[in-house]
Amino acid sequence: MRSKIFVPLLAIALAAGSAVMTRAQQDPEEETTRGAFLTSRPPVGGGGGTATTKPRPRPTPKPTPKRNVKRTTPTNVKGETPVVVVKNYDNSPIGLGYTLYMRNAVGDAMRVDPDRTFYAGDRIRLSMEANTDGYLYVFHTENDGPPELIFPDARLNEGDNAIDAHVPYEVPSPFEASESLRWFTFDQKPANERLYIVITREPLPGIPVGDDLVDFCNKNPNSCPLKMSPGNWAKIKSSLNARVKVSKSKTYGQTQTSGEREATTRGLGLDQSAPEPSVVRMNVSSTDGLLVTALDLVHR
Repeated sequence: MRSKIFVPLLAIALAAGSAVMTRAQQDPEEETTRGAFLTSRPPVGGGGGTATTKPRPRPTPKPTPKRNVKRTTPTNVKGETPVVVVKNYDNSPIGLGYTLYMRNAVGDAMRVDPDRTFYAGDRIRLSMEANTDGYLYVFHTENDGPPELIFPDARLNEGDNAIDAHVPYEVPSPFEASESLRWFTFDQKPANERLYIVITREPLPGIPVGDDLVDFCNKNPNSCPLKMSPGNWAKIKSSLNARVKVSKSKTYGQTQTSGEREATTRGLGLDQSAPEPSVVRMNVSSTDGLLVTALDLVHR
């Protein structure tokens, strides 16, 4: 899977039709980690399943002039009145839940183990859910080469990367006009691919987003996806050494539910009845302002 495929810019129904995934038995620490993440979702009927903004098809919120305690969401496609959303900050450690989907033979998104081996022609998408409002960055490296910023994308939502707590975001975007652009496709050249998922409470310094990213890419089209400077990248990568707790599912093969698709399409927050993410990672310290997750994709 060559880095160029990232430019186009991430299922839970049991065979019997159940919408709830059965979790394999885990050790107590994993259960505690997963429970802390899931209980931060709103309770059933307590706000989950409600659009964080007016319903509109987008993978990330539209950009706003300032990022303070409150932010105003722009009008939707119907020109309805904007709503004000209070940022969901608390004293809990930053957490990330993610699920890797692969396109199956009939075109559905099916949960797969991130540790599996991928082959030429396999198509994947990554779904990510944070437990806090903040900012999302996704970087890609191939064979330990230089990192490229693949999200935010200057072509999508004006380069915005603001996220809302427990709203799922997918990379590549499921809103691309072409079906082939809605998936990362592994090519014929074996490689060690790595995705770095970064969740922050405040924007990362030195990385243009929003209008700045759009302007940069318009003026420097050959420099996008953005290449990271060694200094900035060293600071981000050093956060991999932070202490984290991890909970990993042992059950895969479920297809993405209609509720999960709707949550991504309409910007809905997932409540506690929604399917669980395959992997949960949480910082141990609540004072850490970012969480960095490395996802290795073995391509043979």
